Amino acid sequence: MPWQRTLYIMVFAQLMSSVGFSIMFPFLPRYVAFLGSSTGTSLELLAALVFSAQALTMTLASPVWGAVSDRYGRKPMVERAAYSGAVTLLLMAFVPNAEMLVLLRALQGFLTGTVSAGNALVAASAPRNRVGYAMGLLQLGLGSGVAIGPFIGGLLADAFGYRAAFMVTAALLTLSGLLVTFGVKETFVRPVRKPAAESGAPRAGMLASWKRILRTPQVGTLYSLSFLNWLGRNLLTPTLPLFIATLPLAAAGVNTTIGLIVGIAAATGTVSAIYLGRLGDRIGHRPILIVCAAAAALLYLPQSFVTAVWQLLVLQALTGVAVGGLTPSVAALLSRYTQPGQEGSVYGLDNAIVSASRTVAPLLGAAVVVLMQTLGFTALEYRVVFVLTGGFFVLSALIAVFRLRPVASPRGSPPPKASPPEPSGDRRRG
Repeated sequence: MPWQRTLYIMVFAQLMSSVGFSIMFPFLPRYVAFLGSSTGTSLELLAALVFSAQALTMTLASPVWGAVSDRYGRKPMVERAAYSGAVTLLLMAFVPNAEMLVLLRALQGFLTGTVSAGNALVAASAPRNRVGYAMGLLQLGLGSGVAIGPFIGGLLADAFGYRAAFMVTAALLTLSGLLVTFGVKETFVRPVRKPAAESGAPRAGMLASWKRILRTPQVGTLYSLSFLNWLGRNLLTPTLPLFIATLPLAAAGVNTTIGLIVGIAAATGTVSAIYLGRLGDRIGHRPILIVCAAAAALLYLPQSFVTAVWQLLVLQALTGVAVGGLTPSVAALLSRYTQPGQEGSVYGLDNAIVSASRTVAPLLGAAVVVLMQTLGFTALEYRVVFVLTGGFFVLSALIAVFRLRPVASPRGSPPPKASPPEPSGDRRRG
């Protein structure tokens, strides 16, 4: 089937791009220290900004790119994200200082967004009753890349230096873009926009489309869950590599050790994402979301007590299983609760929400560490961040229990007492 061909190509393209992005991701704080500051700015602040700057610009740009994709097609958006990412990542290999790295990361956030673009393309082509499976499989490509990339990046950084990792990343993103350009055939019908005089209603623009989506029942709750889930996942981003470096057995080949731990967590998350995505199609994605959030909370808390690398490795692997079910569940529920034809805007807004959480999380994590240092609790400076992370997942589970209603009908249809209407005219079926 055409939708399956698109799905399989996008899974492989997502694999290539996620390998590329994740190659340099775990050791970015150490790359900041390697480059140094040209203005005397605190390296801890720059380590947080190198993540937050990219997330902030992506927050602003994602809804716009999503709305553009609804008007001009999803495939061009995937290509734009891949090729622009290749250029900006290549430039990062040659930056002279950490401030320039922060600026390029901000530019990267504005131009890229391969995950949301891929989600919109796949969601627009897959049948409604297979969205959970499709999102889970797409998460398989993403998670596999995130699992492989950090370990490769650690090896490259230890063997050839940090700059080599950025060059490899640029090459992989170029390959991802070429796969989409020559492999994906999108059948996109641009919406016919009638003049207000003919339709009897004002012409809807981007803002009107976003307002309509945000007013859809349960969508606001799902976006808040998306924010909290990614806030918890990214709270440790600037501190986890530094914490790993303080543990015994992490001194030799520290970048490889960091990559191994991050990669193991991503690998287990990948396996659980594909399984739980399909399970959610059968039993519902809400219970999957609740159980995974609660399990993540319980697994993050003991990580604050680890004293060896192997302990953190095991707990991160188990945490990956729990966290892996969150993204496909939220993505599938967004697809069920919103109307066909809005995929670009829906997932563009979702990516903006995720990016907003990724803007706040590194700064919040760094602020907690600085606060602990200021108060004299240097032994707890990194460990308390694990406790805070678990707390966010507790909150996420509670919101899912008390605010999220079960899906009673296919997406785009309100939950009536009678049988839901046939989704006639849906060009995405089959």
